[in-house]
Amino acid sequence: MDNRRTFLKKSGLLLTALSLPIPNILFAGGKKKLGVALVGLGGYSTHQLAPALQQTEYCELRGIVTGSPEKIPRWQEKYNIPDANVYNYENMHEIAKNDNINVIYIVLPNSMHAKYSIIAANAGKHVWCEKPMAMNAKECREMIAACEKNKVKLAIGYRLQHEKNNRIMMKWAETNPYGSIQNLTAKAGFFSSNPGWRTEADMGGGAMYDMGVYPLNTSRYSTGREPIAVSAKSSTSRPELFSEVDETMEFTLEFPDGITAHCRTSFGENMNNLEISCRDGSYYLQPFQSYSGVKGGTSDGKILPPMGKNQQAVQMDDDALAILNDRPMIAPGEDGLKDIIVLEKIYESAAAGGKRLEIQPL
Repeated sequence: MDNRRTFLKKSGLLLTALSLPIPNILFAGGKKKLGVALVGLGGYSTHQLAPALQQTEYCELRGIVTGSPEKIPRWQEKYNIPDANVYNYENMHEIAKNDNINVIYIVLPNSMHAKYSIIAANAGKHVWCEKPMAMNAKECREMIAACEKNKVKLAIGYRLQHEKNNRIMMKWAETNPYGSIQNLTAKAGFFSSNPGWRTEADMGGGAMYDMGVYPLNTSRYSTGREPIAVSAKSSTSRPELFSEVDETMEFTLEFPDGITAHCRTSFGENMNNLEISCRDGSYYLQPFQSYSGVKGGTSDGKILPPMGKNQQAVQMDDDALAILNDRPMIAPGEDGLKDIIVLEKIYESAAAGGKRLEIQPL
């Protein structure tokens, strides 16, 4: 990240306002900055994204979209958001007229991702969408098509793909410093006594949608391969809460070259680890998907210390630079689609009692 930023600066990214070729990208603090509007002002926007946008170099919070009018005065006062940059879900399409906003970040319940991502794309704005990308592969493809039609970029909020130690996992998948990968274990979960909408099937609830995409996506980039088969089982210890969706999902992914990933996710268990076994050694991250403090080590004693930067700020700056320089996103819509294709198979296998199912490539 630092080397890449240094290169971009030296290659002329930071131009003066007079030479800026894109009129709706404003200057702040001597740098080009993209204006971001957050859609949905729930916990993640409130506690992670909005604060992170105060630390970014290439983007800043300029607008909000909310269905909760009572939240508007607090957000306007705290982040100096003018009335002209405040929208609701009914008039969100009018952002098309607002040159101060370049990116719309969808931070809504899973079932709403596709609808509002498409509205954002049709407004001519770049789209950042939280994970999971959508409810099914059909919705994912519609989102990708809308962004392509409107010539805007689409990124999925896989913050771990921007985090230093998880990026080391990606690199080692290519270089095999400990020999060929044989198997891995990835677990992500937490105990929730009040899951809210995440217990509702029509909202996209369930542990697999919310937390399961972490071990799923991580298994893919930590092996550098796409799964060819899956088997899965869902369970719950609290049927009074999880009558519609999975509280816990356990799934096994089979990859080419005989690599196997054993994964588990839950709203009823605290777990947060990635372990990768290779022919000549092993390495791990624990925790691997926390908002901070991601760290690990190797079988030969190497230490992988935490990144020391705000993950969401790094993620959004990476995505902003991809827009400013017209480069591919680190986690584009196609990556989210690949996860959803596998996720649908995971649910299908769980419904069939753990039946092994082959996965057709994208």
